[in-house]
Amino acid sequence: MQILVADHPLVAHKLTTLRDVRTPTYEFRRLADELVTLLAYEATRHLPVDAVHIETPVTAAEGVRLAGPPPMIVPVLRAGIGMLDGMMRLLPGAEVGFVGMARDEQTLVATTYAARLSADLTGREIFVLDPMLATGGTLETVIRLVISRGAAGVTAVCLLAAPEGLRRIETSFPADDTHVPIRVVTAAVDARLNDHGYIVPGLGDAGDRLFGAV
Repeated sequence: MQILVADHPLVAHKLTTLRDVRTPTYEFRRLADELVTLLAYEATRHLPVDAVHIETPVTAAEGVRLAGPPPMIVPVLRAGIGMLDGMMRLLPGAEVGFVGMARDEQTLVATTYAARLSADLTGREIFVLDPMLATGGTLETVIRLVISRGAAGVTAVCLLAAPEGLRRIETSFPADDTHVPIRVVTAAVDARLNDHGYIVPGLGDAGDRLFGAV
């Protein structure tokens, strides 16, 4: 598994404001969108391209275009929806699937309540959007789902990650056993999880801060 922590002043600046408890919902939503676009730039670095011949207004030239099939973006409901526009800004030709996951706040175990994905993902690069990689249970479930349908590679884009969640993904998908490349791109790896499964220092419940408490 590859882990990329985006080390950039703009990323650090926006993440600091996201963490601040005084940041209102509308500002949190805007900053999260901008931060995802910055992370998406790094997350898409590995995408394959095909050479193409084009004509510029001046002369003939060689260039590249993204190779097919088109990638698929999979936001994890509900918080992942707040990351979708930022990702689509760089990949307007991508298709979108959805996975709904709900976490039991007592056991911290996530269960799937919806999966709107193509049955055949053969050869597709999948980008999973989930703001918080905490225990890793949700991401593990989604990765197993898309791999079972033929995904060629899986990249998780997360605003924050905890060491416990990263270890779980690394343990669950050993490089020698999983022939599908798995990557995690995040703005920061925080210190730990608390007893309630929240990332510390974190930024609170990302879904609530994006859309309001329910």
